[in-house]
Amino acid sequence: MKNIKNIFILSFVIFATQVSIAQLPDPGFVIDNTTAIVITDPQNDFLSPDGVTWGLVGESVKTNGTVGNLETLFKLAKENGIPVFISPHYYYQHDHNWKFEGALEAAMHAMGMFDRGDQLNKEGFEGSGADWLERYKQYIKQDYVTVSGPHKVFGPEQNDLSLQLRKQRIDKVILAGMSGNLCVEAHMRELMEDGFEVAVVGDATASAIIPGLDGNLAAQTNFRFIASHVYKTADVAGAIAKAKTEGTLKK
Repeated sequence: MKNIKNIFILSFVIFATQVSIAQLPDPGFVIDNTTAIVITDPQNDFLSPDGVTWGLVGESVKTNGTVGNLETLFKLAKENGIPVFISPHYYYQHDHNWKFEGALEAAMHAMGMFDRGDQLNKEGFEGSGADWLERYKQYIKQDYVTVSGPHKVFGPEQNDLSLQLRKQRIDKVILAGMSGNLCVEAHMRELMEDGFEVAVVGDATASAIIPGLDGNLAAQTNFRFIASHVYKTADVAGAIAKAKTEGTLKK
């Protein structure tokens, strides 16, 4: 009888957990004049078929339509006067002197991902894996776009992204870029801890998928659990139009 009771209690707990997850609230996200778009790592090594990680992330990039969706966000920012912040990933020669690394750090360093000579040397940078994807350059070379210092592991704790956002009185962030379960998720977590309201554009990200490990699934799950809202790229234009109609976004 005791065993039957325990089984009943366990079954009830599982059922209650499933119901609570199904009813996970969506706080929503209102776009206004304190909103910016933040894009992590829009670089060749992630988004070009010639990039060193394409064998890991290519499937997810193609399935999500990441390259085109990121371009849509760049276009929407340009058309609607929304500031854009880029948080890139560079490794300089001195970074290869690190004495310990996490699993993905070791992989990135081994494959020469995002490698540059040093901070002041751009020799060989043009068209390299660390360079912007070519189709994005026309959008990034604009006066409303801020490129922060490089983040070095996954999150923005070691670069000046938060400072740059605060100095432009940004309180809200629409986040997208590469890669979903690493840099995007790390930026989401840190920006929220730093007091920003964060929405993520789920299909404007992508992640590594290897046998037994699906980074994209992990990322999309955590976006939903943590962010104020998860957009599809196709819905962002409508959200901006609504913000203009309701007067929260005045440009």
